[in-house]
Amino acid sequence: MAGWLFVISLAAALVLVHRPFGDYLYEVVAGKRHNAVERGIYRLVGVDAGAEQSWGVYARSVLAFSAVSVLFLYLFLRFANPGMPRLPGHLAWNTAVSFVTNTNWQAYSGESAMSHLAQMAGLAVQNFVSAGVGIAVAVALVRGFARNKALGNFWVDLTRITLRVLLPICVAGALVLMVGGVVQNLSGGTDVTTLTGATQHITGGPVATQEIIKELGTNGGGFYNVNSAHPFENPAAWTNWLQIFLLLVIPFSLPRVFGRMAGQNRQGYAIVAVMAVLALAAVALTVGFEVHGAGTVPQAAGSAMEGKDVRFGIPDSATFAAATTLTSTGAVNSFHDSYTALGGMMPMVDMMLGEVAPGGVGSGLYGLLILAVITVFVAGLMVGRTPEYLGKKIGAREMKLASLYFLITPALVLIGTAAAFATGNNSTALNAGPHGLSEVLYAFTSAANNNGSAFAGITVNTPWWDTTLGLVMLLGRFLPMVLVLALAGALARQRPAPESEGTLPTHRPLFVGMVAGVTVVLVALTFLPALALGPLAEGLS
Repeated sequence: MAGWLFVISLAAALVLVHRPFGDYLYEVVAGKRHNAVERGIYRLVGVDAGAEQSWGVYARSVLAFSAVSVLFLYLFLRFANPGMPRLPGHLAWNTAVSFVTNTNWQAYSGESAMSHLAQMAGLAVQNFVSAGVGIAVAVALVRGFARNKALGNFWVDLTRITLRVLLPICVAGALVLMVGGVVQNLSGGTDVTTLTGATQHITGGPVATQEIIKELGTNGGGFYNVNSAHPFENPAAWTNWLQIFLLLVIPFSLPRVFGRMAGQNRQGYAIVAVMAVLALAAVALTVGFEVHGAGTVPQAAGSAMEGKDVRFGIPDSATFAAATTLTSTGAVNSFHDSYTALGGMMPMVDMMLGEVAPGGVGSGLYGLLILAVITVFVAGLMVGRTPEYLGKKIGAREMKLASLYFLITPALVLIGTAAAFATGNNSTALNAGPHGLSEVLYAFTSAANNNGSAFAGITVNTPWWDTTLGLVMLLGRFLPMVLVLALAGALARQRPAPESEGTLPTHRPLFVGMVAGVTVVLVALTFLPALALGPLAEGLS
């Protein structure tokens, strides 16, 4: 009962903030006035804030900014990490790509590999701007549906989102976390005597400021190796609740921006309804599998508590696992490798859905809008009519772009997993058999979907794994973004077609069910063979 109250209170809080926070986000991205700080930034980087960009210019801006970010962070981690051993090239590459792509996959132990300077000036900065990039791309796609002109200005979008949304909330949120017991200092650490008489070095640092943007920006990179299971990052049950709320609040509020920009709030309600249906189903299944505790050892022990924090228990831990993989956050407060076979399958399935329920900041919205495009196309085939969405016709060009978007990630996951086994690099997995396959499959699923959570039980800090996962993260982030912006450009060139009696209503429960069904079917057809060889085989054995 306590677990369900935990979930219900989260849902109620998200419903309460959906409209006011969504309206604020809309004002930020749709407003035309710039404050003095923003104007100063535009002059500094040589940006004309009044200039609109085509999809190609917008995409080149995203790629150029991200390429410079990867290079800067790579050099920073290699040569400006005082007090810590120099990171090997392959690990610095993997970490730089990870944080720039909003993946935050960590093949290192934070407290023993990253200095306070690297955490603050390197990793935390990318936590802000990588989240801003995702929201900016989503807004550009919405403009493609709502306009018949250019898509806005990337530099303006990124600046306004960072300064008006992410920074203010993080300043206030960090103070709240500090009150809750999250550490915030510049201490080099403290040596203490444990209960057994041994000496242990406890690392301090600027944790609260990293923690707040880690969750709000659906980043997931923990200050400590055990992430949100560490009491310095997540001290109490209420901070656990708050962290889950933070990682869900922007993705669940962005559909309100979509509805406002499209001039039809009911369209935004339909999109958020799809997110909610899929999210509630995923949370219920994950919690249900873990509470049931299928398996000889959990049933003999009376519960599946291995790898979970006793402060949170099974329901709160499973809810965190579902929320962090439904978004692109990747933070963890328990070890997914220790979950039951079917319970551990659910975080994988959540990511395989494309992280659209509600998904990462920005990426969830644009992923679900592309699913909506595919749905109206399928519906148009059924009735023999040219499909339309918000008055924009979905033709061959639009469908090619949408289809390529959803082919990229499965290809990266399945080819990467096959390559690991073909080259013998699956040997770094702790387990053999179906569970070993699950560990490798989870790693590539997390990287390709820019999630960053780890199944654990697999050693990935090797040249092959760091290099390969880095490439998968890059391709999984930026190829879909380019396709999204190309689709936005194709839509923006169209003049809206008037509705007729043959137009499919895209704001009713029927459409909500269709989009949810298309999402599940696409995942089932693509990943079922791999899941059958891994977690399903383990769960049925």
